[in-house]
Amino acid sequence: MNNPRTFLLVALFALTYLIYSQWQLDYNPPAGVPATVATTSDTGKPAVAAPAATASADVPQINAGDTGGTAASVPLPPTLTDAASRVEPIVVTTDLLRVEIDLHGGNVVSAELLAYPVEPKQPQRVRLFDTDPASFFIAQSGLLSADGAAPNHNAEFTASSHAYSLADGQTRLEVPLTWQDASGIRVTKTYVFARGSYVIEQNQQVDNASAKEWTGQAYRQLQRVPLVLDHSGIKGYTNTARYSFMGAAWYSPEEKFQKLAFDKFSKEPLKKDVTGGWVALLQHYFFAAWIPPADEKDQFQSDEVSVAGATRYLVRSASPVLKVAPGAQQSFPARLYVGPKLQSTLDDLAPGLAKTADYGIFTVISEPLHWLLSMYHRLTGNWGFAIILLVLTIKAVFFKLSEAQYRSMARMRKMQPRVAALKERYGDDRQKMNQAMLELYQKEKINPLGGCLPMLVQIPVFLGLYWVLLESVELRQAPFMLWIHNLTAPDPYYVLPILNAATMLATQMLTPMTGMDPLQAKMMKFMPLIFSVLFAFFPAGLVLYWTVNGALGLLQQWIITRRIESGEKTLVPAKGK
Repeated sequence: MNNPRTFLLVALFALTYLIYSQWQLDYNPPAGVPATVATTSDTGKPAVAAPAATASADVPQINAGDTGGTAASVPLPPTLTDAASRVEPIVVTTDLLRVEIDLHGGNVVSAELLAYPVEPKQPQRVRLFDTDPASFFIAQSGLLSADGAAPNHNAEFTASSHAYSLADGQTRLEVPLTWQDASGIRVTKTYVFARGSYVIEQNQQVDNASAKEWTGQAYRQLQRVPLVLDHSGIKGYTNTARYSFMGAAWYSPEEKFQKLAFDKFSKEPLKKDVTGGWVALLQHYFFAAWIPPADEKDQFQSDEVSVAGATRYLVRSASPVLKVAPGAQQSFPARLYVGPKLQSTLDDLAPGLAKTADYGIFTVISEPLHWLLSMYHRLTGNWGFAIILLVLTIKAVFFKLSEAQYRSMARMRKMQPRVAALKERYGDDRQKMNQAMLELYQKEKINPLGGCLPMLVQIPVFLGLYWVLLESVELRQAPFMLWIHNLTAPDPYYVLPILNAATMLATQMLTPMTGMDPLQAKMMKFMPLIFSVLFAFFPAGLVLYWTVNGALGLLQQWIITRRIESGEKTLVPAKGK
């Protein structure tokens, strides 16, 4: 930032943006935050209260008239009841995941991401799925049939083992669950885990050993409560998760990536037939998604469930209704993703899945910045050095623009004695003073607003990088060097904000204050302090970017200023010079 007026412009822009973000959090908080926590059961595990539902709602009824192979309208299945967790869950451990599958429904009720600690160098891992009422989030699935012979997500399954582990050298791990009906309908729900993958393949296979045709469909759904985030004090202000989108998302080839905030569930419910899409629930850095087969026409739905006074939010994918003749079998495959928003690999799993790293209105800027940062990270192996290389790249792109800016400012600085003489000549007659200054600038071919354009160009880049640091899980807890152990957290010793303030002070010393209002000039003296306080709460990676950018700009301005003041030409003279 090398023009006094642009200091004020950036400060006003940043302040307005932060006030708007805080206003959104204060007056439009995530809906349905649980006010109370359920008590624990006799087993010592959290007991999840059953919904207030009639007995007829225990088993959803399929639309018996819809058998033409299109997605049927699925009534809302019941939520996890207090019967859950009576049986010891199945524990599956891979190189990336530790998953618990409840035999009551065959649902995935716990998922720990083994590569992601909650805090750096701490043993506790990020848990995405959880049955704790305060952080309730599970993946459910089941079948619906017109004659009732189908296991929904409350049915009781059996398994041959309660512990599965991916052994050394093993690439795939299958976990089969079985359900048997007295009529002869047998369902095998199989989860398949793979080494190095956050994708869990699921297949619900129907074997019809009955004497009549079976008609039914599969559904898969995600259900959760919003996370309760700390909004108070400095700790709440620096908690970047509070600025990230939390809610539902889905993708269709026609409408592409779409979002549904929790407070919009009742106003804009989702109900669409989609082929080649997916449904998901997002939170900061991580998400879960059900991905149906690419050629399957599913109905995507959203709904709200009230349990013990707390609201849970649900998104569902319902398959077409299919028929299974006696003696035949039919499979309902799908994939469950539970893990981080790794942008480099997600689109290989399903179209648009990388969009879950949501940059909002800055997507068009943030996505190229993330790609460029990733390239530099491959080169350096350090995200901090990648940010520095990004600054060098941006400075190179805008070199000519910046050079014109600094040349104009250096000439204004050289004109200060002549401007002072004009002030003495015209005194308090500001109209004549401004007219004389304009004539002087025109004669010397100086543009007093020449420093604004480079700054206006860089503001979107600055905010785009802010969202890259906010949303990119690749940078989560990424160390730089020395005292900076986490580029997505504020500088613990405020060294970078202080260095940035020093850069701003040095820039002010080189910047002409010609024609500036006295009050505005006084305000400028406080800008380094104001920005230091502001940047003290920004991610260290963002302050690193701005400090290096300011230091390089200062160096470039100093060289150009010295040359112009000494009457020398710049290395790259302007056209016509």
